[in-house]
Amino acid sequence: MSPTLRISATGFGLIAVCYGFARFAFGLFLPQIDGDLSLGPSLSGIISGGSFAGYCVAILASVILTERVGARAVAVGAAIVAAIGMAGIALAPSPLILTGAVVVAGSSTGLASPPMATAVAAVVRKSRQDLVNTVINAGTSAGVALTGPIALAIAGQWRLAFGAFAAVAVVLAIAAAVSLPASAGGKGAGGVPPMNGSILRLVSASFLMGAASTALWSFGGQLVSQQLDWGPTGTGILWTCIGAGGIAGAWAGTLVNRFGLAPVHWTFLGLMAVGILAVGSGIATPALALIGGALFGAAYMMLTGVYLVWGTHALPDRPATGLMIGFLTIAVGQTAGAPLFGFLMAGPGAGPAVICFAVVALLAGAFKARGAIDGMPA
Repeated sequence: MSPTLRISATGFGLIAVCYGFARFAFGLFLPQIDGDLSLGPSLSGIISGGSFAGYCVAILASVILTERVGARAVAVGAAIVAAIGMAGIALAPSPLILTGAVVVAGSSTGLASPPMATAVAAVVRKSRQDLVNTVINAGTSAGVALTGPIALAIAGQWRLAFGAFAAVAVVLAIAAAVSLPASAGGKGAGGVPPMNGSILRLVSASFLMGAASTALWSFGGQLVSQQLDWGPTGTGILWTCIGAGGIAGAWAGTLVNRFGLAPVHWTFLGLMAVGILAVGSGIATPALALIGGALFGAAYMMLTGVYLVWGTHALPDRPATGLMIGFLTIAVGQTAGAPLFGFLMAGPGAGPAVICFAVVALLAGAFKARGAIDGMPA
């Protein structure tokens, strides 16, 4: 197997486990977890926001560690942290223990992405780096898509599911140790990156997109459970649709290179807003809600790919840092968005909360990368 293919496969699997299982599966199983541990919407939002907050801390640490000790060690650490966090979720006897475990599991995602960007920069030729990076990033969707059938197969047994996810994370830790290079950061590593206009616009856009996405990532299961009276089977199918739609994110680099950042950015922010409304409004038919889930998955993964390309081209000598800026700000937005959505859902209700967050997604389109980034059309 070629080094490029080996890195692509390992990175795809690592991202699938850390993002699809350790971070986003919580929203799928939330109705069952809530039923067992009596969380309520406000506490559910706080717990979900805590997961995103853990990500924020971890991705900062990951960039520093990747630039100093190398990609392999940090990637292995990400898989181990995911395994510990998901084992903790599986065994959690109370909301307090669950909160800590969800934060640990969510932190693994922050650790996972920067070392993969560094590994790609070290091994893959420059002309193919955007493609490989966005293919690896699309691993999130594979993980999310798999959680749906798993939830259906085990009939909502969330503890069993997270125990199995933890075992898979251990396997990925071994694969990362064998397959990834030990490369550290490139020239210019260390220090605060320049906060130029393009980076500031990236921060603004990714913050708003991240906040909007929590409407479904954190509360999608709750919304269809309450609004459409769906049980575990329906929410499992929804999650499969979200994940399957998200596979489109693998083509983010290709679309950006062909059409430019701004048109791709605007288009998929609009699709995200449509997806949120279709799933969460309670007005759409079940079929339209599932289509909305697929649109949301495609839009979210495409947009994370857009921000990945935006950041790595803005800081070509520091790919881990370039990726970190966009992904960190997405998570900061999610940290703020999840509790806010929970409070809105508990107060004015699900309908107003969903409309508000769809509008937030559209507002992100006010910010774009102006001018060329490393020769790329804006």
